[in-house]
Amino acid sequence: MKTAKTIILSLLAAGFVLVSCQEGVKKDEKEIDISALTSDKNETHPPEIKAEDITITNPLNQAWVDSGKSIYSVKCQSCHRLTGEKLVGPGWQEVTKRRAPVWIMNMITNTEMMLDNDAEARKLLELCMVRMPNQNLTKDQAREVIEFMRNNDGEK
Repeated sequence: MKTAKTIILSLLAAGFVLVSCQEGVKKDEKEIDISALTSDKNETHPPEIKAEDITITNPLNQAWVDSGKSIYSVKCQSCHRLTGEKLVGPGWQEVTKRRAPVWIMNMITNTEMMLDNDAEARKLLELCMVRMPNQNLTKDQAREVIEFMRNNDGEK
C-alpha cells in the first residue's frame, strides 16, 4: 500500500512538473531551421584572380599591414605560424619570396580551384593532409594579408 502511494505521488509530481514547464513555452515562436544555419550558401568563391588584378606597393602600405595582421589573428593563426614551422598548414616565413602574389591570393580566396588545378597546391595538401577551409575573405582582404606576409618576410 505504501508503494502504491509513493507511485501515485511520484506520477502526480511528474505531471505537475510537465504542466508547469509547458506554460513557459511560447506558442507563437517559430521553429528555427537548423539546416539554414549550417548550409554553405553564404560561402563566397570569387573568380580567379589574375596577376594584372594585383598592384604591389613599395614601400609597404602600413594600413594594409595592420589590417592583414588583424585578419591573420582571427582567421589564419590557428593553422599557420609566422615562422617556417608547420602547424596544421605550412608556416608563412618567406612565403612571399617562394610564391607569387597572384598564387597566394588565389590560394586564400579560391582554395578549391587551386587544389583542383595547381600542382604546387596539391603538393602542399599532401604535406599538410588537411584542406584549407574557405575563410570567405574578399579580394581586398586577401591583398591586405599579402601585405602583412611581405612585412613578416622583412620587406619595408
